[in-house]
Amino acid sequence: MRFTSEQRLDDGVLEREFTLGDIPGVLWTPAAASASEPVPLILLGHPPLGLRRMYPRLVARALHAAADGFAAATIELPGSGDRPRWPAVDQARADLRRAMEAGEPVGDEIVDALVLPLVDKAVPEWQAALDALLSLPEVGGPIGYSGGVISIGVRLAVVEPRISAAVLFAGSLVPRAMFEEARRVTVPLHVLLQWDDEGNDRQAALDLFDAFGSKDKSLHAHLGGHTGVPQFAGDAAAQFFTRHLR
Repeated sequence: MRFTSEQRLDDGVLEREFTLGDIPGVLWTPAAASASEPVPLILLGHPPLGLRRMYPRLVARALHAAADGFAAATIELPGSGDRPRWPAVDQARADLRRAMEAGEPVGDEIVDALVLPLVDKAVPEWQAALDALLSLPEVGGPIGYSGGVISIGVRLAVVEPRISAAVLFAGSLVPRAMFEEARRVTVPLHVLLQWDDEGNDRQAALDLFDAFGSKDKSLHAHLGGHTGVPQFAGDAAAQFFTRHLR
């Protein structure tokens, strides 16, 4: 990990951009974080739209986390932002747009081609980032994962034992293979669902929630479309992390 820039934000939160090999990322730490008092960490997932485009939402989530005493970090997803293009995934995205614009059902082949390669590549990168972040004296455990492509969150919750709790956004397409992985998830879960999400299969989201193997899981559904998540939904997710990462 190599830090490339830093600045102080509101309430003394330290924002540091970094690279991990060729992967860009950002780390936010509250002013109180130190080697003598390391803070828990929340990994901020996001859709594959690029860190620059997602920055306003990410920094708002990070500042909220810092106010609760948590560090937060994110990395650029494969094929997004300034990272090299990924022709196979770009083609899958084009196929998805074409099907949706035509009002056609999105088939399993498109979903698999779009999501599964991303999960296979992104999850080891998240784990490598976690290794590097936990080597910093001011960052400690427990670890939470929040948001982003839900299939990445599912895979991380299964294969990464350092993750203690997860907030998942049921707003992305889910390959059928991920339902079997969901049954192996055991960490506490807080799942957000927009009931009228125009790009999400509501029944598939409900079926995925039902499949999760966690004994401590809750589903928070709100009326509205994909971008209509109410402010209090974020507050409830923050309270969930306070319960499980403290």
